[in-house]
Amino acid sequence: MRTASQNRDTAETKIQLSVNIDGSGTADIDTGIPFFDHMLTLLTRHSLMDLTVKVDGDVEVDFHHTVEDTGIVLGECLREALGNKKGITRYGSAYLPMDETLSRVVIDLSNRPHLEFRFPENTPDAQNFQFTLVEEFFRAVTSNLRANIHAELLYGRDGHHIAESLFKGLARALKQACEIDPRVTGIPSTKEVL
Repeated sequence: MRTASQNRDTAETKIQLSVNIDGSGTADIDTGIPFFDHMLTLLTRHSLMDLTVKVDGDVEVDFHHTVEDTGIVLGECLREALGNKKGITRYGSAYLPMDETLSRVVIDLSNRPHLEFRFPENTPDAQNFQFTLVEEFFRAVTSNLRANIHAELLYGRDGHHIAESLFKGLARALKQACEIDPRVTGIPSTKEVL
């Protein structure tokens, strides 16, 4: 099975995280930020990965360190669990509607980290969760998974729906990109390495 676990202990956060890419969508999440727990649970359910996350962060300062550091550790664990990426589909994409909101997330597990995160000016926050934290999470995952991720909010009005659409879109694109394709022999690259 493609699994990984890591602990990260800094002056700002203490994180225990484990992931099973070939899971069933089981989540055990406690970050100290209820809305972020909800987003990570959605990510887990719609990617069909199993994810356990326990965070003790300095949420009394703000949510930034907890969100960013969780993204760092998740990206590192996903990269470790994917190993040499032999047989994977490599690419994934999803358009994700959430009521009045529509987003698009596209992934290449290329080992070349780049995030393109596009959204309209004045994109609303969810209650008790700034929209900029969604981008911060995506950036941390992208850099540490070493993936090329393009995420775009096409339109939307409700901050909760916007965040949910993007997290679910990431989940579906990750699921597709991480899947093993029985027709792929070796590494899915003409370079024969990712």
